[in-house]
Amino acid sequence: MEAVTCAARASDNTTAGGVAFDLGFLPKNLTRQCCSLIESYHEVHGFASLPNMLWHFRLGPLIERHTELRRILRRASTTRSSKKANDGFVQIATTILSLEILASSFAGWSAIYPVAGETARDVLKQSAHGPHMPLMDFYLYPPKQISAAAVAALALPQTRSADEAGLYRASSTRNQS
Repeated sequence: MEAVTCAARASDNTTAGGVAFDLGFLPKNLTRQCCSLIESYHEVHGFASLPNMLWHFRLGPLIERHTELRRILRRASTTRSSKKANDGFVQIATTILSLEILASSFAGWSAIYPVAGETARDVLKQSAHGPHMPLMDFYLYPPKQISAAAVAALALPQTRSADEAGLYRASSTRNQS
C-alpha cells in the first residue's frame, strides 16, 4: 500500500508555473456524482454564480498552482460560448469538490480509495490555506436560510373563517382513521 502511495507521489512533478499532477487518481464514480450535484445545483440557481463562488471561496491559488486547472480556467474565461464556459467552471468545481471529499474521508471515500485519499490530502495541503473545505461546506451542507418571500408565501393567514377551521378538523380526523 505504501509503495503505491509513494509511486503516486513520485509521479507528481513540479513545473515553473505550478504543479502538474494527473487527475486520473480521482475515482470516476466520485467525480461523476460531484459533477451531477454541481450541475443540478446550478441548473436551478444559475451558472453565473459559479465563477464568483470559486473566487469568493479563495480557490484561485489552488487553481493557479495546478497546470490543468489553470488551462481549464483560461479556456472557460475566454470562450464566447456560455455552454463551454459553464462546462469548464463545472469541471474545475468538480475536481476541487472531489479532492475535498477524498481528503476529508467524507462518507468513507478515502477508506475505499486510500491512495487517492492520501494524494488528495497532499494536493490540498500544498495548495490550500487550511483545513477548510469550502465547496463541501457549500454543496453538501447548504445554509438553512429561507428567503423572506418564501416565508411570506408559506405563512398562514392572520384570520381564518369558521368554515376553514371546520374543513381542517374534518380532514385531519379522516386522515387519522
